[in-house]
Amino acid sequence: MGRMVPPDAAGAAVTGTTYQRAAGMNLHPDAYLERNDSYTFFARLDDLLKPGPTGTNVNDLVFLFVLLNTYRGPSKKG
Repeated sequence: MGRMVPPDAAGAAVTGTTYQRAAGMNLHPDAYLERNDSYTFFARLDDLLKPGPTGTNVNDLVFLFVLLNTYRGPSKKG
């Protein structure tokens, strides 16, 4: 219980530079998507998350962080 074999990864880290780094390595995300092979794609980018065995049976978990620039200048009171 709590073992993921294969693959050994719990997911992957994706940032705003993932696509550019993949392009720089001549990796084509669409080709990996067509083969349902995200593991190899992210392994080549060294972006796999490999926390090791947890000993628990957990559900899928997705994190999404979006940073917005909400600064609108000094407030005008008066």
